[in-house]
Amino acid sequence: MGLRRLLIAAIAAATAAGLGDLLLQVLAPGGWTIAKLLMLVGYAGAAPWVGLCLANGLTGVLVLMTTPRQAESPPGPNPPPLAIALTIRNEDTASVLPAAAGLLRGLTAAGVPATLFILSDTNDPRLAAAEEAAAAAIPGQVRYRRRTENAGFKAGNIMDFMDHHAAGFDLALVLDADSRMTPAAVLRLVRAMQADPTLGIVQHLAVGLPAASAFPRLFQFGMRAGMRTWATAMAWWQGNDSVYWGHNAVLRIAPFRTHARLPLLPNGRPILSHDQVEAALLRGAGWGVRLLPREDGSAESNPPTLPDFQRRELRWLAGNFEYWHLLGLPGLRPMGRWQLVQAILMFASTPFYLLFLLAAALAAATDPASGFPAGPALALTLGWAGALYAPKLLGYLEVLLRPSERRRYGGTARILAGIALETLFTLQLDAVSVVSKTLATIRLALGQPTPWLPQNRSDRGVSWREAVRLFWPHTLLGVVVFAAFATAGWAAVLWAAPFAGGLLTAIPFCVLTADPRLGRWLQRHRLAAIPEEL
Repeated sequence: MGLRRLLIAAIAAATAAGLGDLLLQVLAPGGWTIAKLLMLVGYAGAAPWVGLCLANGLTGVLVLMTTPRQAESPPGPNPPPLAIALTIRNEDTASVLPAAAGLLRGLTAAGVPATLFILSDTNDPRLAAAEEAAAAAIPGQVRYRRRTENAGFKAGNIMDFMDHHAAGFDLALVLDADSRMTPAAVLRLVRAMQADPTLGIVQHLAVGLPAASAFPRLFQFGMRAGMRTWATAMAWWQGNDSVYWGHNAVLRIAPFRTHARLPLLPNGRPILSHDQVEAALLRGAGWGVRLLPREDGSAESNPPTLPDFQRRELRWLAGNFEYWHLLGLPGLRPMGRWQLVQAILMFASTPFYLLFLLAAALAAATDPASGFPAGPALALTLGWAGALYAPKLLGYLEVLLRPSERRRYGGTARILAGIALETLFTLQLDAVSVVSKTLATIRLALGQPTPWLPQNRSDRGVSWREAVRLFWPHTLLGVVVFAAFATAGWAAVLWAAPFAGGLLTAIPFCVLTADPRLGRWLQRHRLAAIPEEL
């Protein structure tokens, strides 16, 4: 693993250095200004994540293209008792429990002695009564438990289950309310645990469920391509020091209960984003954490609208930034600390993108006489965007190069149409997200916590009033930025348009992608469709 990790680091460093050299060629002519120096700072802050994206994209697609797919291993003798731990809080039981009940039936039929534990933190008595009644109606081994307080959030819910309800079980399958898994996928995790008794967690890759709404449909079409290469790369160079995403994973109960208890933050509050810390604690205690980068049989739902997506992203941002306080925890292994750093980088790099854009606009407005270096700027832009989106772009390439995958996605023409739509969608989304995340980062730095609100999973429209209320700052910033670029000429405006144009259209983008008519149109023409839908 050491050589593989050095290779990833070398690719990431070479990418950052190469793009940095291109940037110097763009900025050096005409002398240095405050705006140009700020652009350098912005690039320096974003470069580590951009380099990691290219490194994971390249290695992931090479592994996918050169490694034959392994056949399913036969079931181990006498499958151990499995606890299915479904965590819920104020959920609609009609949309959550049938899938878990179906999984329980399938595992029982496959010879796995499984018990479904419905672990509720619901604080609404009406919903709690519905949960209890629905749980009682599920045939098979089902146990319902509700805590009256949400102590420790989801992590506290899981640990309470392990402390008081997990006797007689060695393994637990952890599911979120929106998790969907097939018995075959769960058996895949159980077999991995049986084959290697040093594993503490085996995490399955989760893909998006088929969606009718336009926003999740377009989002997960691209996310699926990118996560396949990203997860394959991580499994390749991280081995048994890999990631845990908190659901669609099997845990070994005894070591998890002993070693994965979360410390409190310095302010005395419980940790919000628990999964990466639990994995790091387990690895530090000598237990392996493995990622299975398989797409089939493991899924989750994605937020149905841009406002719901932003709320989820900002919850994750708040949780990941808490890891700054945990980097010095005693007993962690280097890869455990790196996982925490990587989780921080995913959000900490975002304000630097915005800084780069604002500094470029300032340079255009304050020094228009020097002209816009269109050629070098285009080379830098293509290199930067190619590296940043490498996991997704190379994931698309892998699908297009495989005849079997092209058939699963409905043929080359439909794939290319989906890629075009998703690319436009992502450029719009990322422009909006960069501003939202930067504002959230500033609020956190000023001591204003992000509320950890329940996630909406139901399809809905977004009114123009809601969109204006949420995204008027983005639109105003877009007007200012493009007015600045216009002083340097149309070449500068055209350069900025693909990556910042989404600021100007944030409000209609929010409304349109939540409009049921667009979702129905995409569905009718089978655009941005994933294989499970086709």
